[in-house]
Amino acid sequence: NKYWKERYGYHKRSLSETAMYRVKQLLGGQLSLRNYNAQVGETYAMIKALNKLTGLGMPETCRID
Repeated sequence: NKYWKERYGYHKRSLSETAMYRVKQLLGGQLSLRNYNAQVGETYAMIKALNKLTGLGMPETCRID
């Protein structure tokens, strides 16, 4: 089973599916605009918002001497 997952890149697929699930749960599961170019812009805005939320949840690191 492990060989199959490594051969077909299942881990990467799982990560991308998890990322899309987070986007849909946090920001709504559908696009509201009908025009394709507008949908692309809406998607970029969603991803930017998700990246901002992820960044806010990251711990601040500092060097300890």
